[in-house]
Amino acid sequence: MFTGTQVNLYADDVEAVVGFYRALGFAESYRYAPHGDPWHVELRLPGLTLGVASPIAARTEHGIGVSAEGAAMELVLWCDDVDAEFARAVDTGAEVMRAPHEFQDGRLRVAWVRDPAGNPIELVTVLRPGTS
Repeated sequence: MFTGTQVNLYADDVEAVVGFYRALGFAESYRYAPHGDPWHVELRLPGLTLGVASPIAARTEHGIGVSAEGAAMELVLWCDDVDAEFARAVDTGAEVMRAPHEFQDGRLRVAWVRDPAGNPIELVTVLRPGTS
C-alpha cells in the first residue's frame, strides 16, 4: 500500500528553484545539505510535496544518473485566478511559454511558464465545470 506522493525535480541550482517555488507560495518542509549547498529540499502545498534535488546528489548517494535538463515532465498547479498566478510566476522569474488563454471551449483558462530549471508549469483555472 502506498502512503503518500511526491514529485522530485532535478536542478543544478537547487536554491534558485527552491526560492522560485517559495515565492509561488510553497512552504519548505525539509532540507538536506551534507556539505554547504542543499542536495535535497522539500516544499509543500496542500496535497503536494515537491522535492528539488541535485543530480550530483543522485549520482553520489544513490549511483543513479539523472538530468537537470528539465521539460521531461510538467507540474500542473490548479488555481483560482490563472492571470494573477501567471503574473506572480513571471514576476518571480519564470520564463513565459504561453500567456493565459481559454481552452476547451471556454471551460478552462490555462497558461504555461518554465521554472528556473526549465521545467514546464501549467497553471489552470476552471471557468465552467465540465462533464467527464
